[in-house]
Amino acid sequence: MRIARIEAWWVRVPIERKNQHRSDFGQIATFDAAIVRVETECGIVGWGEGKNAAGSAGEYAALVHLINREVAPVLIGRDPREPGVIWEALYNGVRHRTAASAGHAMPQLARRGHTLAAISAIDIALWDILGKHLGAPVWRLLGGRKADKLPAYASGGWAGVDTIGDQLSSYVEKGGFRAVKMRVGALDGPPHVSAARVSAARAALGPGIDIMVDAHGTFNVGDAKRFAALVADQDVAWFEEPVIADDKRGMAEIRAACSIPIAAGESEATRFAFRDLAVLRAADIFQPDLGYCGGISEGWKIAAIASSFNLRLAPHLWAGAPCFFAGLHLCAASPASFIIEYSLGANPMIHDLVEETISVQDGMIDVPDRPGLGFTISEDYVRKHAVD
Repeated sequence: MRIARIEAWWVRVPIERKNQHRSDFGQIATFDAAIVRVETECGIVGWGEGKNAAGSAGEYAALVHLINREVAPVLIGRDPREPGVIWEALYNGVRHRTAASAGHAMPQLARRGHTLAAISAIDIALWDILGKHLGAPVWRLLGGRKADKLPAYASGGWAGVDTIGDQLSSYVEKGGFRAVKMRVGALDGPPHVSAARVSAARAALGPGIDIMVDAHGTFNVGDAKRFAALVADQDVAWFEEPVIADDKRGMAEIRAACSIPIAAGESEATRFAFRDLAVLRAADIFQPDLGYCGGISEGWKIAAIASSFNLRLAPHLWAGAPCFFAGLHLCAASPASFIIEYSLGANPMIHDLVEETISVQDGMIDVPDRPGLGFTISEDYVRKHAVD
């Protein structure tokens, strides 16, 4: 079996004004991603997704160009059933043979950013192909699934202090969620404003619903500690990205100063960055984004690091269908996983890009059992929304 064709598109889907939300990323008017199609000579097709923006909107022309013009030509004729070998070859570049024989990484200089996003997209598609070729879901290839349903949390929460309780309560009613996430930080300004919104949310939801808070890395260390102290009595389930990902020591300082579990990792790439989070004791919960961290191959290694340090795994799944389904399979197989992120913002890349219906019932989401990643892409939808 050989790779015959690879094609990537910048897919940009407009969001109706009434369904848009505003966060520290601005007004979210589109949902964007790099969607990748890998086809083998025998006709098996795998789909992947790469991301170069933390929010759902972003510019993807450079990433798509990189995949189509630089990555694809290197992979034509390769065996797609070797995602791990191909991952290392792309990561190490011209030194991949030397690295393989030496037994340690020798990555090319531009080893993060767009390079890892491109590798992620290809890797997800290759696992999809491998599962389809073997007639097995990806979770089985990773060792099996621990459950056929996984708990999910509702991710959203942008409303102001007067309406945040109503907004989060509506999430609970929609899918029977027992956990919700809201945004804090630069969206609000001073820490006391964010703290007031959390207090309002707790008053509305009562003690039986977990509340996670996500600052998108917009606090500095001092303000993050102030905020954590202000909400110390609100039973916050986790404090996500309190400061920028580049300040791992600052994150460790915050973790040491408060009793709230720290979640981080959606802006990190490769096992090496997550190793540092673990060694520095900077996080309790790892949140790799499989469309950026290195795909399923690297996500599995990151999950192993989490397990070995007695940390937990909750991938960042504000994404399109390929990335979302990849996260479901990873979590189904990983002993460190415990909950799935489910976007309550407008997300056509999940609900309209594929033929399957993705929903949450009684706070639980089904793990696919079809071969590969278990979804069917609408190629007409991809081409309709592809940016020229």
